[in-house]
Amino acid sequence: MQNKPVIIIGGGPAGLTAAYELAKQNIKPIVLEKADKVGGISRTETYKGYRFDIGGHRFFTKVAEVQKLWYEVLGGEFIKVPRLSRIYYRGTFFQYPLSVFDTLFKLGIWESFLIVLSYFKSKWQPLPVEDNLEQWVTNRFGERLYKTFFKTYTEKVWGIPCNQIQAEWAAQRIKGLSIKTAVLNALFGSNDTKTLIKEFEYPLLGPGMMWERFAEKIDTLGGEVLMETKVLSIERQGKRITKVIAQRGENLIQLEGDNFISSMPVTALVQRMKPQPPDEVLEAARQLKYRDFLIVALVIDKAELFPDNWIYIHSPEVKVGRIQNFKNWSPAMVPDSSKTCLGMEYFCTAGDGLWQMSDEKLIELAKSELSKLELAKGCQFEDGTVIRQPKAYPVYDRDYRKHLKVIQNFLESMENLQTIGRNGMHRYNNQDHSMLTGLLAAKNVLGEKHDLWDVNTERSYHEEFSKQEWSDGKETQEERSPLGTNA
Repeated sequence: MQNKPVIIIGGGPAGLTAAYELAKQNIKPIVLEKADKVGGISRTETYKGYRFDIGGHRFFTKVAEVQKLWYEVLGGEFIKVPRLSRIYYRGTFFQYPLSVFDTLFKLGIWESFLIVLSYFKSKWQPLPVEDNLEQWVTNRFGERLYKTFFKTYTEKVWGIPCNQIQAEWAAQRIKGLSIKTAVLNALFGSNDTKTLIKEFEYPLLGPGMMWERFAEKIDTLGGEVLMETKVLSIERQGKRITKVIAQRGENLIQLEGDNFISSMPVTALVQRMKPQPPDEVLEAARQLKYRDFLIVALVIDKAELFPDNWIYIHSPEVKVGRIQNFKNWSPAMVPDSSKTCLGMEYFCTAGDGLWQMSDEKLIELAKSELSKLELAKGCQFEDGTVIRQPKAYPVYDRDYRKHLKVIQNFLESMENLQTIGRNGMHRYNNQDHSMLTGLLAAKNVLGEKHDLWDVNTERSYHEEFSKQEWSDGKETQEERSPLGTNA
């Protein structure tokens, strides 16, 4: 091992991937993770033997290097899982992605007529500007379909009006979906529309199993993963980071290094630097926003409820945005096969009414909403627990790009600091994207030159960084929610 370790802040997919790659090359990594579990939002939580996936993580990628790492670390402990997600609206399940004929048939003749009329109006008189999500979707699907299937769910997820969300977010979420193409496919039997994968791989005991194995291998190779270790400050001299000061239990630890990699929220990173960055950088950090997230897990005395991995709740009369059925990810997630465990997912902002609600009240809210939706009719609720996840999703509001650019320019001026992962780059990365940034950061430490900011979800990065693709040629972004979140 080299004399000075590489200091890595954050033990999620990005940080652990960087650490593992460095350890394999005989460079000691020290990972600092403030939580008591590795994996970040990809961890697995447990309660009385029940296992919970925080947000849902389907393991599918077209990045050959990432796929190789998954098998290298987890081996044969994957299971094959059939993929099924549907939209639940007005007491009816709709196919996801939306199927034109399925949707119109289930909405009824009159509503279908109004949707079709609205669609043709949008083609005849499109909105002249497409700056925000509302305009982008309306121009492609018509105002009525936008209000029916996009507006309510999207505003549940992000907590802001659709006209305050960047149009680029919509373009990123709804690739390959076109009403015109769907109709032509149905009439003439072609199938050019991009589809989601039919099955995916999943760690037997949830995604956290993957990151626990990563941590074990890092330790075996001579690296360290320090849990419950909170970074207090990042000290620098000019354009070089010199040390990280962190608190572990009652002790302060000081870690020096030649190279530093961070996946902590980029806003916290710049705010904890000493000396502080310029005022415009700190102000930009204050302006970047996040969406927080909580799960109310309910144990229900029934073996089967619905076959989906999860369902999207578009019904405006309830606050729940998505419902996971953990048993349908892996039977091992539920210790008693005669029970079902559902994850009622609520998108919120730290400090708001939902976030501050007591666990007892949240469990009662989740029960009442599940009853209102009639998804567990006649069932007995046996138990419940609440899991909160701060800073789950970076928000793409109107001004995020200009604020992020100020921070990015400052961070790129630092000679021995790299930022990686979803929060480290304030970018809505999937876990395979995050792993790729970690892998390339490690390669940069080893002497290669990769622009991590060039790895993103707006372009087919896998074609540039990967030598081969999966033979089925499906989309890398296998789980695109209806303008909400993905796995």
